[in-house]
Amino acid sequence: MEDWAMIRRLFGTEGVSKAQIARQLGVSRNTVARALASSEPPRHERARATDSAWSAAEPAVRGLLSRYPAMPATVIAQRIGWPGGRSWFAENVARIRPEYAPADPADRLVHLPGGRCSAI
Repeated sequence: MEDWAMIRRLFGTEGVSKAQIARQLGVSRNTVARALASSEPPRHERARATDSAWSAAEPAVRGLLSRYPAMPATVIAQRIGWPGGRSWFAENVARIRPEYAPADPADRLVHLPGGRCSAI
């Protein structure tokens, strides 16, 4: 963006030739020509994110976890034919596994304040 502004200033205000601008800034003459032809500064647009291998495998992993919540990640990887790294796959399985774990009976206990006090 700074080069675009500098190119336009050197050419328009100071009257420096395109070839001299290219030499002075260390850019190609085509870059200078494109900068002078465009009315707006260049914008960088991030490329769209491609779907990851995990997003393609996640439905199959969730299906296995719904039936077998304690199945090890290595076995899940073998069953779905996971081609990637083991540790990365295991981290993603560990992230979603709590959604499929059965309820712990101890988590259902409720202790209200003063509810367990007994008078002597």
